[in-house]
Amino acid sequence: MSRVLAVVAHPDDIEFVMAGTLLLLAKCGWEVHYFNIANGCCGSMEQSRQETARQRLVESQQAAASLPAVFHPPICDDLHIFYDAETLSKVSHVVRKANPSIVLTHSPVDYMEDHQNTCRLAVTAAFSKNMPNFYSLPPIEAVTGDVAIYHAQPHGNVSIFGEPVPPDFAIDITEVIDAKARMLACHQSQQGWLDDTQKMSSYTQTMFELGKGVAKFVGADGYCEGWRQRNSLGFGAASWDPLREALAPYCRS
Repeated sequence: MSRVLAVVAHPDDIEFVMAGTLLLLAKCGWEVHYFNIANGCCGSMEQSRQETARQRLVESQQAAASLPAVFHPPICDDLHIFYDAETLSKVSHVVRKANPSIVLTHSPVDYMEDHQNTCRLAVTAAFSKNMPNFYSLPPIEAVTGDVAIYHAQPHGNVSIFGEPVPPDFAIDITEVIDAKARMLACHQSQQGWLDDTQKMSSYTQTMFELGKGVAKFVGADGYCEGWRQRNSLGFGAASWDPLREALAPYCRS
């Protein structure tokens, strides 16, 4: 069975920028793996770190189950996602365990460091998954097989300087947009947090607006998620583009 691994920073990041693509892959028979590196412990203005992390774990598990997806638990606290040896070894364990042919992760340049560091960790873990002399935590054997890496849209579909960032191609997720919204709604704890900190009075409405924005980039109606494929050097064949191949009927560019 073909496998796809989503590697993001925080609970609800998958739902904002890639859940539609994952839902379509699942419908096509792909095994989906769901991995938030951080536990979401800073996502509350009222609850303690521990209480917030516990609640967000439950919310993430509910969202993953609705796909359905194999759930990989977080490995660190919010704002503790660093590109260091220990964190990389832990991410490598997840990548080797899932052994995906597609990795979906954040944009290399995004509005916050957790997203950017997650991207770097996911890329290096995928690059080294077949290297027996690179260790993982906990230890797991290296695995073989090509992997293609795709970067999601940066938050807001803009660069850190506010410039529009068009995707190389988009996946039309209109037929699964309601399921995507239900996944995001699992993260009930974030309504107040996102309103207080990022002025998202309705985080679900924000998700719809972002999807409309991606669709405009490619001249499509409905809702889309945007993707840029990373250079295949070191990962697989230069002409291999498994995401577009798997979801060809939904591709827009």
